[in-house]
Amino acid sequence: MQAMFNVDGKIALVTGATHGIGLEMACALAKAGAKIAFNDTNAGALERGLASYKEAGIEAHGYLCDVTDEAGVMKMISQIEKDVGVIDILVNNAGIIRRTPMTEMTAEDFRLVVDIDLTGPFIMAKAVIPSMLKKGGGKIINICSMMSELGRETVAAYASAKGGLKMLTKNIASEYGQYNIQCNGIGPGYIATSQTAPLREKQPDGSPHPFDRFILAKTPANRWGKPEDLAGPVVFLASSASDFVNGHILYVDGGILAYIGRQP
Repeated sequence: MQAMFNVDGKIALVTGATHGIGLEMACALAKAGAKIAFNDTNAGALERGLASYKEAGIEAHGYLCDVTDEAGVMKMISQIEKDVGVIDILVNNAGIIRRTPMTEMTAEDFRLVVDIDLTGPFIMAKAVIPSMLKKGGGKIINICSMMSELGRETVAAYASAKGGLKMLTKNIASEYGQYNIQCNGIGPGYIATSQTAPLREKQPDGSPHPFDRFILAKTPANRWGKPEDLAGPVVFLASSASDFVNGHILYVDGGILAYIGRQP
């Protein structure tokens, strides 16, 4: 059973994995035996990421690369193959969000979100699939979102991109499943990270933040997710345990999508 979840010796590229859930997923894959490569567009973030991996006792290879730059991505993939080996596991984690009411959002900002959150994963997958075909298989894991199933105020661009990423996941599975390439997605719920910390801070009177109350009322688990809650799912989808799972989005959301919400 342990061998089914073992990714020992596999090469995993996790985009944008300098912090947060990307870092946590990359560390989980490393602990399961994978060799880790990651990227960022910012040199400072890249160095901080390398320091985090070193502190965790993980040897990781970091690369400066923008996932929307097709030529740059091809160059990075070639360099990873030289430095580490052919990529077996791609985790498309890099992404951004712009919380702006739709009528106030510029088309430029909309395109930026879609470019990074949807076109980026397309470019990354396109870049690694040829070597996966030669190697006889591979795993592509797209980090989708509950917003690939739900709408919410101010996230028109993000929801559009993640909905598209869900369908890109299904299409990659459809097109390349016959070649032993599995493409699945993970849809995280609301995760307690440094970025969401302000939404969980106590109010001056000691009461919970209104958004914190909202999330807890919508989540059967009655808590925010933790970055480590994504460790098991990513290892499962990266390992041979999921060899007959393809085109699936695994929502790690504490049950939000199954729940209408607590009665007031």
